[in-house]
Amino acid sequence: MTETAEKPKMKRQRRPLGPEKTLGLLEASVVHQEGALLALNKPPGLPVLGQPGELSLDALLPVLRRRLGLPADLHVVKAPARECSGLVLLSSCYHTTKKLQQFFAKARQRGQYPATYCAVTVGVPAEAEGKIRTGLRWQQQGDTAMVVPVPAPGRHSLARKEVKITLTRYRVLGARGGCALLQLQPKTAFPEQLQVHLTLLLCPALGDHEHSSRVGSVLGVPFLLTPETAPTRTQVLDEELLSQLGLSPQQLRHLPLHIHLQELVLPEGPLCAPPPPHFLRTLRCLGLPECPTAAGGSPPHSALPAH
Repeated sequence: MTETAEKPKMKRQRRPLGPEKTLGLLEASVVHQEGALLALNKPPGLPVLGQPGELSLDALLPVLRRRLGLPADLHVVKAPARECSGLVLLSSCYHTTKKLQQFFAKARQRGQYPATYCAVTVGVPAEAEGKIRTGLRWQQQGDTAMVVPVPAPGRHSLARKEVKITLTRYRVLGARGGCALLQLQPKTAFPEQLQVHLTLLLCPALGDHEHSSRVGSVLGVPFLLTPETAPTRTQVLDEELLSQLGLSPQQLRHLPLHIHLQELVLPEGPLCAPPPPHFLRTLRCLGLPECPTAAGGSPPHSALPAH
């Protein structure tokens, strides 16, 4: 399912695409259609469930259904967060929707990883693979709500569900010039979990304008800042990296988040969606490898078996 933790207050959002352009992108982004199931490759920046009057995938589904000639209403089964791109799984059958949601929930309970993301990071993790485990919670900072890590949450805060224990498995698929391509497999679901976990690795995602300020650097050595001392700002990149990406400092604030939901393992097998054009262009500019898929060869971590 999509991330459902309660968000205390609206955060600053970048301006979305218009409805007609977004509908055109969604029509062209169908990667799978069989029976009651429909899978799309969502562009970054589009929320699944928006605020009243806000452009969102859910608000566009009735028009999209008619344009695709589908007979029944569509429901969201699983989707990446607003700023991420990637697979959106839709169903026109209530029983199919419930069956898949139960499948994903049971997979996580069994210690399996049905969702696989790829991400480009600024920085390379010290270890080639590992797990990030920490508590996460919402914290109000002025008029902004932010997700912050809680390394050692108390028993009472967990019992009151103020903090949730989260876990992401990662593996470095390639690294060059101080940047890396990572495979990410979250076992839990919390808003902005992947972005926050990457900052804990001291390797924020490229295009993360919410959390990247929490990673500082002295003489080229990264260190972690507290959220209170690191206000949200446009990600800062050095001149060499900007040149590699072909970006000016003024263009940087428009750089999308480079986290893509690439693969979902369904009962019938894996379902894949290729990264969007901006993601592929970045891989070429940085000399990083392409994201592996089940169709093009087994990924470094099998998506389902537990470890």
